[in-house]
Amino acid sequence: MTDRIKDVNSFQILDTPAETLLDEITELASIIFKTPISLITILDTKRQWFKSNKGISVCETKIEDSFCQHSLDKPNEVLVVKDALKDERFTNNNLVINEPKIRFYAGAPLVTKDNNVLGNLCVIDRKPRDFSSDDEKVLQILARKAMEIIETNRIFSKMNTTHRLNVERLVNITENIPVGLFELEVSSTGKMRFTFLSKGMTKINPNLNLDKWINDEDLDFDHVHPDDVQQLKDVFQNAAKRKESLKYEYRVKTDTGYNWHAMCGQPQIMKNGKAFIYGAFSDITAKVEYQKALEQILFDISHVMRKPVTKIMGLTDLIEAEEDLSYEKLKEFTSQLKIVTKELEEYTRKLNDVYYEKTQKIISQNNI
Repeated sequence: MTDRIKDVNSFQILDTPAETLLDEITELASIIFKTPISLITILDTKRQWFKSNKGISVCETKIEDSFCQHSLDKPNEVLVVKDALKDERFTNNNLVINEPKIRFYAGAPLVTKDNNVLGNLCVIDRKPRDFSSDDEKVLQILARKAMEIIETNRIFSKMNTTHRLNVERLVNITENIPVGLFELEVSSTGKMRFTFLSKGMTKINPNLNLDKWINDEDLDFDHVHPDDVQQLKDVFQNAAKRKESLKYEYRVKTDTGYNWHAMCGQPQIMKNGKAFIYGAFSDITAKVEYQKALEQILFDISHVMRKPVTKIMGLTDLIEAEEDLSYEKLKEFTSQLKIVTKELEEYTRKLNDVYYEKTQKIISQNNI
């Protein structure tokens, strides 16, 4: 593939709809030069295609019939054919012999920043005529203006493509993480409504109807534990009033009971007093269960261990109080210490077995 064709393809202009600004340029060219036909042509390897077309009913022709092909390697020259029937390059041209029966042709190249020629801005007449050097300059100016529009369109097209890809990428990210992202609008009167909820919400709460919740003007939080609803609303409204970040943990209904969710966010206050809170909901049930399990372990350990530790402390007090510690007494104390130590070891082993299994189960179930 030649550099020129690569350049043509990079504009993604072939077979695109007509554009008003380019049509105005061809219209202006026909008015200035008083020609019935004016075209903006784009040439690939097989055809010349008309991006803008005034005066011809077809939208493209074969490249071998095009006049513009003779300008592809001459970016700085205007191709002028005063009488096609007297130019050996065109005497047998299909567009000369048949409609539109071209006699006069003048074309200024559309030149890219890489000095490649996409095609021409050309004016055409069905009768021979002259074309001055000033006429050539005017046509080149119009061609440059057309090229500026085409270049600008390419820039906007790339920006739109980049923006679309970034949006798609962001959507893919937000919809595939186990977190629900949200945008909450809080009016100056305190009325609240969600203006955006990511599909991640259904990952942490499969029973939640997103469409219903996002259109819920009353925002009753009917999926939240009744004891937590008002506090959750207050957290949102206080954040909007005080312009403070927010964080709250609350309970959510499930088919089998309640899970724990956490919400965090940051408000943005508008000039009209309205606030938008941007944040995320997440399921922290595993974290809560894990913390409860650890607390239970610590509680059980403190109570189970208290009995043998108390016995040990009692024995040490007896030993210290014994004024005449005979061998037999020492042997008795030692025997009792062994019994208590064995009891302590047995308690520790049982606790370890029970709670190691319990914590591992929580970890595996919740992917901690």
